[in-house]
Amino acid sequence: MNKKSGLGEFLRMRRSQLQPADVGLRDFGERRRVPGLRRDELAQLAGVGLSYYTRLEQGLSLNASPEVLDALARA
Repeated sequence: MNKKSGLGEFLRMRRSQLQPADVGLRDFGERRRVPGLRRDELAQLAGVGLSYYTRLEQGLSLNASPEVLDALARA
């Protein structure tokens, strides 16, 4: 696994394992297209922009700062 795909795979895997109730978000019972949290929910919890988080997950941005990685880990 290379650096480009490694971070994105890890982020997708962890996001899929979390449910809204796990992180204090309300679950309105709507159907979700993917298991776990949505990208926008995780980005909001971590305090990063949705487009930036999406680029990280897709492997398009490889230079996340330690602060961003810490915020994602806390979220």
